[in-house]
Amino acid sequence: MSAHDEIRKASEDFYAGLNRMGNGQAGALSGCWSHAAGVTALHPIGGRQVGWDAVKASFDGVAQLASDAKIALEDQLIQVAGDMAYEVGVERGRFKMAGHPVSLEHRVTNIYRREADGWKLVHHHTDLSPAMLEVLGRLPPAPA
Repeated sequence: MSAHDEIRKASEDFYAGLNRMGNGQAGALSGCWSHAAGVTALHPIGGRQVGWDAVKASFDGVAQLASDAKIALEDQLIQVAGDMAYEVGVERGRFKMAGHPVSLEHRVTNIYRREADGWKLVHHHTDLSPAMLEVLGRLPPAPA
């Protein structure tokens, strides 16, 4: 299998996990990500997470609020350079966040690194989602 095909498969696994997360399954993305201290995420709800524990906690927090997800990557472009690769595209879909319907359409960049057990995400970056931010703004603050 070519490196491009391996990245395409890693991407398919990530988006399958993202849909499971978007249907309330915490931990759904653990197998897709590197668990290294330097991984990063910039989500559509803002903020920056650094390190596997922070990235995992951010996705698991969304899973607690999410249901009915159907999210796909469109207009995918993959570039590979040695043991690093990236893909860009547009995430489109829908899900419910705390019961409120949200439509998604934002640009995304995913960066992968070849590790001993295959290609793993080391960075995920999307545009901000005004729709998601609006829903979060209506929710009561989380207890301290």
